Amino acid sequence: MEIGPSIKKLVDTHAHLHMNQFKHDFENVLSRTKNLLFVLNVSTNLGDIEPTIQIAKRLPNIYAAIGIHPHDSKEAAEQGKKYLDYIESKATHLNKVIAIGEIGLDYYRNISPVDVQKKVFAEQIALAQELGFPIILHIRDAYENAYDIVKTFHSDNLRGIVHSFSSDENWAKKFVKLGFKIGIGGPVTYPKNEMLRSVVKIIGKENIVTETDCPYLPPQPFRGKRNEPVYVSYVYDELIKLLGTSVLEAIWKNVQEVFKIDLSDETEQNSGVESKC
Repeated sequence: MEIGPSIKKLVDTHAHLHMNQFKHDFENVLSRTKNLLFVLNVSTNLGDIEPTIQIAKRLPNIYAAIGIHPHDSKEAAEQGKKYLDYIESKATHLNKVIAIGEIGLDYYRNISPVDVQKKVFAEQIALAQELGFPIILHIRDAYENAYDIVKTFHSDNLRGIVHSFSSDENWAKKFVKLGFKIGIGGPVTYPKNEMLRSVVKIIGKENIVTETDCPYLPPQPFRGKRNEPVYVSYVYDELIKLLGTSVLEAIWKNVQEVFKIDLSDETEQNSGVESKC
């Protein structure tokens, strides 16, 4: 894959580089990933928190979000408060951890009971607020309940990303008003996804961030294949068509707002980021 100079301005706010789909060519994927400006590697359960962090340590432009996905809520809840203590210990002792996530509600599959999902979701939001961290939200067929829970924690300190947004403009606007950015990935490139492109145009460049959700949800040219961080360039191509070239600078500004990060002169030369969390 040929990588042009513009790749160094792009960000992927949601990757799962620790997953098995990358095990056969991980070093090659990592070599390509180092060309991006910023990548957030995101955990989903207790077992992959440490691998998520270890990958973030490999490159200066990769950071980590750690948390419990709604599918894995039952396993975490069975540990009582121990799972929260574990997340907190990792989040507070490693400057590579800059967010809590992905957390939320998933009623599409209901792998964990709804009441357990809600409990674990709320507990992790509370922990994020205590730590001053943003949250990465996973919401599927549960926007109303997720919004109600997030709203109960609303404060000037509450911020984050609605990952892989899949609803309409009304829900997008509601979460934006709570201080969240809307995560836009490969689905925005799908020919039939006019609703998501409409959402992007309505809420504007100041309210979106880019992501891949790799190895899942590849952009249109790679449908049916594994996704990876550098494919976020196809998301940018679509967003530029919708919003203009200034979207590159706007998205990086949005990422800085969410994660409280900035470039120093030295890291800019190396296309890395310096955490100020």
